[in-house]
Amino acid sequence: QVQLVESGGGSVQAGGSLKLSCAGSGNTNYWYYMGWFRQAPGKEREGVAALYAGGYNKYYADSVKGRFTISQDNAKNTLALQMNSLKPEDTGMYYCAAAVINFGSAAWFVSSLYNYWGQGTQVTVSS
Repeated sequence: QVQLVESGGGSVQAGGSLKLSCAGSGNTNYWYYMGWFRQAPGKEREGVAALYAGGYNKYYADSVKGRFTISQDNAKNTLALQMNSLKPEDTGMYYCAAAVINFGSAAWFVSSLYNYWGQGTQVTVSS
């Protein structure tokens, strides 16, 4: 059984940093994409960052480029998101997700293409 468990969320002031982690269990050998998504109250879930199997190809939403870094530790089956220079608009529930289909990098941000999801971790950035 595949499970994804996020941790590391919290409350910070604007300009601060947080690091999110996602621990994966089960058969992870067939995951093509792993990513982070977020959802603010009243808004749709949006892709934040993702990486392709192996971790060499990484993708970011324009709103987080230069501030967020996605990384993967294959040995530990973990996915991380280092978030720096946080802004109030980064506030939301952050979800880790994994996809078992190679749908092509152009669609990395499409949440419906991901098969497995964590329960989410809250990030709150105050001004």
